[in-house]
Amino acid sequence: MTNALPNCPKCNSEYTYEDGSHLVCPECAHEWTLAGDTENSEETKIVKDANGNVLTDGDSVTVIKDLKVKGSSSVLKIGTKVKSIRLVDGDHDIDCKIDGFGPMKLKWEFVKKG
Repeated sequence: MTNALPNCPKCNSEYTYEDGSHLVCPECAHEWTLAGDTENSEETKIVKDANGNVLTDGDSVTVIKDLKVKGSSSVLKIGTKVKSIRLVDGDHDIDCKIDGFGPMKLKWEFVKKG
C-alpha cells in the first residue's frame, strides 16, 4: 500500500495519516492541514461578539461580564473597554492589552463590539 499523503513537514516521516481535516505524524505528533485547505479555512473563520456582530483586527470591544483573571485575585469588571484587539486561533479568540492588567486573552462570548 502506497501513501499518497505528503511527508511530515517537521520530521519528514512518511507515515502520515488523515484525522478529519488534519494530517497527523505518528512519530513526532505534529498536526497540519494541506496548504490549499489552510487558505480556505482562514478566509472563512469569522469571529462574532456576544450580540452577533462580526469582529475584525483593530476593533474596540467592551467586556459584558465580570471575569476572574486566571492566576490572580483580580477581577476584570463589566464595562471595561478594550482597544485594538487581535483575532487569533485557539481556545480564546481575542488577544489584547488591557490597561491595568496587561496582555490578556478573551473569548468572544464575553465581549460586545463598540
